[in-house]
Amino acid sequence: MQNLPDRPQPRPGILAIDAYVPGKSAAPAGVKLHKLSSNETPLGASPAAIAAFKHSADHLELYPDGAATALRQALAARYGLDAGRIVCGSGSDEILSLITNAYIGPGDEGIFTAHGFLVYKIAIMAAGGTPIVAPETNLTSNVDAILACVTPRTKIVYLANPNNPTGTYIPYDEVKRLHAALPRNVILVLDAAYAEYVRRNDYASGIELVSTSENVIMTRTFSKIYGLALLRLGWCYGPAGIIDALNRIRGPFNVNGPAIAAGIAALQDENHLAKTLAHNDHWLPWLEREISALGISVTPSVGNFLLMHFPKTLGKTAREADLFLSSRGLVLRAVGAYGLPDALRLTIGSEEANLLVVNALRDFMAGA
Repeated sequence: MQNLPDRPQPRPGILAIDAYVPGKSAAPAGVKLHKLSSNETPLGASPAAIAAFKHSADHLELYPDGAATALRQALAARYGLDAGRIVCGSGSDEILSLITNAYIGPGDEGIFTAHGFLVYKIAIMAAGGTPIVAPETNLTSNVDAILACVTPRTKIVYLANPNNPTGTYIPYDEVKRLHAALPRNVILVLDAAYAEYVRRNDYASGIELVSTSENVIMTRTFSKIYGLALLRLGWCYGPAGIIDALNRIRGPFNVNGPAIAAGIAALQDENHLAKTLAHNDHWLPWLEREISALGISVTPSVGNFLLMHFPKTLGKTAREADLFLSSRGLVLRAVGAYGLPDALRLTIGSEEANLLVVNALRDFMAGA
């Protein structure tokens, strides 16, 4: 009889995947925690969203609307979209995985940039595909480098714009140039998780390009600026053909009722959104100036986070800085898994946290 394994074995390639590791969320005992590792908004969710979430607790016995109809209609009204071309999911992570599973299989390739979101690689490998990494220029996506990676096996190009963890972006004209040069059977995924934070005139999230193309899809999230990370809520806008494919493979109730209710309320609370933007608009440039003044290189960011660099020439390492900051309850994100072992990512926090970070970094650089 054929020798069989003595236990179930995952299919080839699964055990080669490096599991996603989220940012740290703990501080030493007795030290107040300031979690600045996951790009969460320091202002929290809209009070209206919180109220909607609590109200939904009265109906926990009911299944949610499997099509998230009310949320899709709210998104359509907010952005001027066709609700029929929107799919909602458990965070944009699920949406990215759905797209990948629908269009990539063994022998297929998916392209992303050198410091792109780790979920792209995981999703490609989980689908049996081959991840292809395009080099960046100055920690910024390079359209020509991406195009140079395209082969007949390419099925998807993933572009995080703005990119996490670098905070950089490419202008809309460059996005359109990338799309125009791609074969029509290759999907361009525009991951716009941080789009709401961008204040540059040459940036666009991709809605117009999706509306006029058959092979572009944009993903968004409620986890960042809307502060609904705990509920896991994301969405995408795409051409009818891709949306049809996603609806065929997504779970029948993949978005829970409290998330749908909170998402609708969050979209309607424009005052809270404005406060969140104003907070980021003030503290993002302030932190960049103050940290740079300490001799620490900072990559200019258009998101709600900054990438700080500790090269060997600085005489201080990212690991040492991480341990020093953590000892004071300031928890940042080490980004070695993104190919940036000499850097730390800092989320824009509350006023208290931002002041403490600068003071702690000043002490660290002074050898205190």
